[in-house]
Amino acid sequence: MDKQEIIKITNAFLVEEFEADGDKITPDANLKATLDLDSLDYIDLVVVIENNFGFKVNPEDFQGIATFQNFYDYVADRIKQKELV
Repeated sequence: MDKQEIIKITNAFLVEEFEADGDKITPDANLKATLDLDSLDYIDLVVVIENNFGFKVNPEDFQGIATFQNFYDYVADRIKQKELV
């Protein structure tokens, strides 16, 4: 799965699951502020990621994720790790 496919899938489920404005989802935008995430929303986000990409997410992984680009990179790295196993 390439980066563009990851971005397309990710943005689609963010718009659908979190009712986000797709125009505001840009690589440099702040993930938490743009999606207006609270602690329960992060749990929902973890579930959606696991269901869409098939890997287990550790909640502490989100500590280093501030922007959508950080988020895309995280997903891409985890998918790559999964494919190497």
